[in-house]
Amino acid sequence: MTPRTPHTRKTARGAWPVARVLRDRDAGLYLAGAVVSGFGTSALWLASGVWVKDLTGSDGLAALCMLAMWAPTLAGPALGTLADRVRRKPLLIATNLLSAGLLLALFAVDSPDTLWLLFAVLFVYGAAGVVHDAAESALVAAVIDPRLLGDFNGLRMTAGEGMKLVAPPAGAGVYAAYGGASVAALDAATFALATGLYAALRVREAPPRRPAVNWRRQTAEGARYLWGHPRLRPLVVAGGVMMLCAGVCGPTLYAVVDALGHSPAYAGVLYALQGAGSVAVGLLAGPALRRLGGRRFAAAGVALLAVAVAARAVPHDAVALVSSAAAGAGMPAVLIAALTAVQHETPGALLGRVTATANSLIFIPNVLGLAVGAALVELADLRLLLPALGAVLLATAVPLARRPA
Repeated sequence: MTPRTPHTRKTARGAWPVARVLRDRDAGLYLAGAVVSGFGTSALWLASGVWVKDLTGSDGLAALCMLAMWAPTLAGPALGTLADRVRRKPLLIATNLLSAGLLLALFAVDSPDTLWLLFAVLFVYGAAGVVHDAAESALVAAVIDPRLLGDFNGLRMTAGEGMKLVAPPAGAGVYAAYGGASVAALDAATFALATGLYAALRVREAPPRRPAVNWRRQTAEGARYLWGHPRLRPLVVAGGVMMLCAGVCGPTLYAVVDALGHSPAYAGVLYALQGAGSVAVGLLAGPALRRLGGRRFAAAGVALLAVAVAARAVPHDAVALVSSAAAGAGMPAVLIAALTAVQHETPGALLGRVTATANSLIFIPNVLGLAVGAALVELADLRLLLPALGAVLLATAVPLARRPA
């Protein structure tokens, strides 16, 4: 891949980091593509579960939609290797076109007998997403000024969280008016638009070298590099522990609302405040990373989340509102810090598989945590469970705050 262009380096000078990122043409295209495709994905995420529930009446089958989309993360290291074997820009375009074409097959889903097609499409959709994220991370690291990577990743987090607030209600509205196939068509259209945005990127890539080892050994190289790196491993481990605790905490939301004496709809208020906190920290991530460094920024975020989770045990409206916003602000810090560190510290030839491996180690625990939390919320007292989770998170933050040897 060619070095960064003078235009990209020039954007590193300026008053406000967010403006510097947005003035970079390629960074703006990347962000626009993330916003567009993220809108469609978030809309489909909710609508697919509602669709299955309407067709079968089964809560368990509806929950399988999320599992089908998440399951390919288990094979993240192997899928991410693809991003190191081919040129990344064509791969981004191909994964978007594949997702768009797959979604159109959902027009055939109209009865419980055809649900296998929905689950199959969601599974391949999730696998394409893993490859897409690995290729995008590697390409971004090669194109955008390294000094702006933290700002870019923060803005991308802001865009993603913003879509999670807007897209699910929009998807539910489209589903209610026109049915599940229409939501699939909407998502396919967003992927087609994102394809055009990625095609407009001014990137020149040399074909990657022919691998000297087989796929399995290439995948293992990425895992070994990540786990053996003294600056990456602590951030990834902290991210995995944080997402595990967040997963356990997730199913307690309605129990918290119940303890406050509100209807289940009040959970929407807490969720919106959490999203607002994530949006805000995404805007501040770049300056915070430069000022604190990746480890201390991540430690501050995990510590804030620890306090917020423990505070949810207090049955008071004001505490619940503030803790939701604080949790939303704390969670993204370690994710942004880990991704930015991976992009800074990993050679370009390894970056696709290292990114995918890091994502798997961070996000798979969240799925496990959701299952554990669903069981514990019926058995454990919130006044004990939530402070215990807070203590685990605080213990995770302490090593990150220390200066490494």
